[in-house]
Amino acid sequence: MTFSVFVAFWAVSILFVITPGADWAYAISAGLKHRVVIPAVGGLLSGHLIATMIVAAGVGTLVANHPLALSVLTVAGAGYLLWLGANMLARPSTPRADESQTTDSWVRWGLKGLCVSGLNPKVFLLFLALLPQFTDTTAPWPVPMQMIVLGLIHTISCGVIYLLVGFGSQVVLRARPGAAHLVSRLSGVIMIIIALVLLIEQLRA
Repeated sequence: MTFSVFVAFWAVSILFVITPGADWAYAISAGLKHRVVIPAVGGLLSGHLIATMIVAAGVGTLVANHPLALSVLTVAGAGYLLWLGANMLARPSTPRADESQTTDSWVRWGLKGLCVSGLNPKVFLLFLALLPQFTDTTAPWPVPMQMIVLGLIHTISCGVIYLLVGFGSQVVLRARPGAAHLVSRLSGVIMIIIALVLLIEQLRA
């Protein structure tokens, strides 16, 4: 793999990263809390890493060729986003400076982040569609290793952007509780819309 291939992949990858979606909504909701941005983003990135490993191992192609398996993944991901979005609408986050966090809450935010990205078939299909296009069977590196490296590049980009989104919302919205309340509800609406789109696409398929 050449440096130009890395740059080309990053240029395509970053377009997906900077597009607001479920990951952005979750990072913003974490920013409205106190000191949970890092575990939340860590959970999101774990989902991307798992998707990378699955595609690199060849399981991704197997799953994509079996509509039932992909349908189960889509419904599960949409259902989780729907549940999470509904909870955010019902109980929107309001930042509190004195809010204490325990180890358990860090774990919960990390696990939620893992589910948000790991159960999102869009993440899985993104890797399945993108990674093979930027590999070279004649390169010294094995194709699975090339996919892992490309997946890591994408994951690092996600980490940078999601941390900026999370901490940015923390700084801006903690000073404006009213706006934070509104943004929390908006994040919930975004998650619900994404979930409904996934379910509608599945029904059409």
